[in-house]
Amino acid sequence: MSRRAPLLLAAGSVLSGALAYLLFALVTRGLGASAAAPVSVLWTVWALAGAAFTFPLQHWVARCLTAGREGDVRSSAGRVGAVVAAAAVASGALAWLFRDRLFHRDDAWFPVLVVLVVLGSAAVGVLRGALAGRGRMAAVAVSLVAENALRCVLVAVLLVAQVHDPVAHGLCLVAGALVALWPGVWRFGGTGSGSGSLAFLGGAATGQLLAQGVLTGGAVVLALLGGTPAEVTAMFATLALFRAPYMVVLGTLPQVTHQVTGLVVAGDRRTLRVLARRLALLGAVTVALGAAIGVTLGPLLVRTVFGATVTVGTGVAGVIAAGCAVALVNVVLMVGALALDRPGRVAGAWGLAVVAGAAVLLSSTALVPVERVAAAFLVAEVAATVLLGVVASRVLRGGRTAA
Repeated sequence: MSRRAPLLLAAGSVLSGALAYLLFALVTRGLGASAAAPVSVLWTVWALAGAAFTFPLQHWVARCLTAGREGDVRSSAGRVGAVVAAAAVASGALAWLFRDRLFHRDDAWFPVLVVLVVLGSAAVGVLRGALAGRGRMAAVAVSLVAENALRCVLVAVLLVAQVHDPVAHGLCLVAGALVALWPGVWRFGGTGSGSGSLAFLGGAATGQLLAQGVLTGGAVVLALLGGTPAEVTAMFATLALFRAPYMVVLGTLPQVTHQVTGLVVAGDRRTLRVLARRLALLGAVTVALGAAIGVTLGPLLVRTVFGATVTVGTGVAGVIAAGCAVALVNVVLMVGALALDRPGRVAGAWGLAVVAGAAVLLSSTALVPVERVAAAFLVAEVAATVLLGVVASRVLRGGRTAA
């Protein structure tokens, strides 16, 4: 792999995160907080679809190719495709049933967009996994930038043309997945049994879906608790603001998967333990810094980036910033645990973390809904850090490692 490739991937991740930032800022400024609410919910669905399909498929394909098992991808393609299609239809059906509460409209446009978002997210996951598994990190970086650049261009064209229909802006979000039409990437050679592929994907998808549900689902939870459209947009905007570093780290995960899987295949536990200690130190510093920025500058940054109609309190901003910082640690811990072949334990850790967050959400009735959602988010992220750390440390102390 070229020495320039990691730098290109990091730069691509930063630029992609900035473009994602710009995209929602364009939508909220162009449509206003209330009109942008259905688009913000669709964006949340996109994040969840990325968790359920983009990340697991990316990790699985890259892991198989790095370990020399490309045939497993080919032999499992039909079954995996059927699962993705079924999930897309089921997601669309649920969006139709709850369309009034989620999108504040009674037509079928946004449920259809939900189906397309799920299918597109799966395609992007296969693309990036194939590129990463073949060591093409610069190409992964290009795909990251191209996806959000296309969305920004389309939204900008709509705004210049004075088109303020939320459906049109939702279609721009869907269109980013066209980057998956990458020539030559969708060919997988060799033969393999593919045994265990769906089980691995199921565990990885469940864990990452729960993780992204915690990280990005605040707007949806607040909508279901009866928050106003403006409050829903503000919650989404605050999460989006402090999730920007997470988006950068997320973009580098193909390289992390490639390198960690290589260490696992080589049985180099010593290096893995050194990396774990460095992650713990870096995580502690990141969380403290995130919380400080959230409390001191959070509300001002939200208004500056997303417009004067999008407002958030100081305390809520600080809690959300701290939770997003903890999420940075969690996503790296999760990749490590998956490379160590522990998808079931990853899913279990996040399941318990969700329970902890839900307990706070249901018990803190003295707080207003926005504060309840923020507190539940932070508790769930902290619980996940502890549980994922236990999973990884137990394996590195003497358990079996596998690619």
